[in-house]
Amino acid sequence: MQSDFGAGLKQWRQQRRRSQLDLGLSANVSARHISFLETGRSKPSRTMVLQLCEELDVPRPDRNALLVAAGLAPAYADRGMDERDMKPAEDAVHWMMERHDPFPAIAMDRHWIITRLNRTAEKLLAGMGLGPGQSLLDAFLESPEIQQSIENLSEVAFHTRTRLRTESAHWGGDPVLDAAATRISALIGEGLQHQPGLLPAFVPTTYNFGGLSLSFFSTFAQFGSAEDITLSEIKIEMMFPADDATRDTLLAMGQSH
Repeated sequence: MQSDFGAGLKQWRQQRRRSQLDLGLSANVSARHISFLETGRSKPSRTMVLQLCEELDVPRPDRNALLVAAGLAPAYADRGMDERDMKPAEDAVHWMMERHDPFPAIAMDRHWIITRLNRTAEKLLAGMGLGPGQSLLDAFLESPEIQQSIENLSEVAFHTRTRLRTESAHWGGDPVLDAAATRISALIGEGLQHQPGLLPAFVPTTYNFGGLSLSFFSTFAQFGSAEDITLSEIKIEMMFPADDATRDTLLAMGQSH
């Protein structure tokens, strides 16, 4: 009879499109042993669970779930950012975001809930009624004012949907992200129609704030060695000016602070 752990392992293996043989080779065990683990004929050790999770890139919360399903204690804590162990990471987030000023920076969790804004982002998003604790996805999907403020909405929606699908795949399927991606499809209609020729190097998001046009492209920063659940889910969007006019406007805003 298949165990809860076995069912979970098989689900993640199939999610990552790995065969039993392929997973066994990378984890230095036999494909037969992987089969026995999935069917419940063998019980995994704590080391084996964590090794297989590492090979399958299982997110930290789901690693805990697989450990518990195998009758073992969880390995990963879910600390608050104000706890002592998290201070170096909290300091790093603060350092990155503050030094990114006068360009906007937004810290958010896995569901795009805002957790922190730097000074410029706070000023720009305040005009949209957005701040910490609120969802960027809900704002994007539910606010006609925000949608109307994005001059290239179809392009932005197309690329946002792609990112949501990629993030959901990493989490093994996330209902919140999947639902948002489905709703974004309605904004795109039949899809983004590309013009002939080479595509641009990147697609900026161009906002119109009461007649003021600002254009940005973004990079996303995440902690590469996070073993805490909260820390592993934090992402920081660092927005950069996509043209000289936007850069000059932001630099002038920074000098006025």
